[in-house]
Parts: sequence; structure tokens; C-alpha cells
Amino acid sequence: MSTSELTVLLDGARKGDRGARDALMAVAYQELRQLAHSAMRSEASHSTLQPTALVNEAWMRLSSGGVAFENRRHFFGAAAQAMRRVLVDRARVRRAQKRDAGQERLSLSDVEVEAPAGVDIEVLELEQALSELETFQPRLARMLELRYFAGLGILETAAALGVSPATVKRDWAYARAWLLERLGN
Repeated sequence: MSTSELTVLLDGARKGDRGARDALMAVAYQELRQLAHSAMRSEASHSTLQPTALVNEAWMRLSSGGVAFENRRHFFGAAAQAMRRVLVDRARVRRAQKRDAGQERLSLSDVEVEAPAGVDIEVLELEQALSELETFQPRLARMLELRYFAGLGILETAAALGVSPATVKRDWAYARAWLLERLGN
């Protein structure tokens, strides 16, 4: 679905159009499922959480929040945050249940842009690092959130943040280096 079509559906849903809301749900749900599948392909050996389950839980959080999404960018930004929260909450529960055994891991090497091979990040470590980064570089934290938790590529991330792809590439290089240094200490 094109950006303008999704924006029209978002606008209709915000105005209370039940048909637009139902159409938005069908289209957005499918797009979120594809993003979750892409973002989670690296977790197949580490996690029993399926993309459909991630999207279901994230969708419940999005729809129960009562937020009217202004546009595609706002919607997918909120979706990235919802998926982040689902994965972090799940990792916290598993950590508490298993006393650090079988921690959820995300792999930096499976993100499409020049990630260092073989580097894994535990979900809770990433969450802590993103929370720290948000205090002094909120756009970079948002970019990492969109890349890791929503599985967006460079162009999609640029559109979601309202910046150029070149800016995302620069931010990605800086944030990745910062993240690797931060997690190495």
C-alpha cells in the first residue's frame, strides 16, 4: 500500500470511520507482520516468539492506547516502540524465570548495513543502552529502535524520521560504533 493510501486510512480512522479503521487494521497488521518477520529472522535459534505473536501483542498495545496516528511515520514509530516494549518485557520475564539462562538475543550482524559479523546483543542490554542514548541523542536512539525493533531499512528509517537516507547512514555508523563501545564496557 502506498504512503498516501495508508495516510488516508489513518486519517479516516482518526475521524472515527469504522471502515477506514478496519481497512487500516488489515493493511497495517500485514505490514507489521512482515517487519517483525524481517526483524526476528536472526532470533530463530534464540527465541520461541514468532513474528505473528510479536505483532499480535504489539497491535494490542497500539490499539488499546487510544492514540490517533497522524500519518504513516507516526504509526510505524509507535509500532517500533510497541515491539520494543514487547521484546523487552518478554526478556525481563524470561530472565526472572530462568535466572539469566536462555536470554533473548538480537544479532547486530543481521541488520542489513555493515554490522560487525558475529556480534550479539542481549535485548535488555540493548534496552539499557537505548535508554541511555535517548538522554543525549534522542534521534539516534529512535533510529536504532526503528532499525532493530521494527526491522526498517535505511530508506524506511529515513522516511519514518523525516530525514535523508544519508543522514540515517551517518547516524547508523555513529550509533553502531557508540553501541559497540558501550556494550563492550
